[in-house]
Amino acid sequence: MAHVINTPLATSSLFARIRSGLQAIQDRRALSREYNRTLAELNALSDRDLADIGIGRSDIETLAREHVYGA
Repeated sequence: MAHVINTPLATSSLFARIRSGLQAIQDRRALSREYNRTLAELNALSDRDLADIGIGRSDIETLAREHVYGA
């Protein structure tokens, strides 16, 4: 009886690794833009608006980071 074992190649091609690296850079840049946009929108709110939604001005950076990057 013959057995066939399919094992993926341990190394990927240089082109695939470069593409993967570039995609990772794009993903990080997109997250950074989303963080900056969230931060700017929350900072643009007045203290009263922030109080209405239960956010203190000192919590803005933490909330923006959690929103974009997770807890």
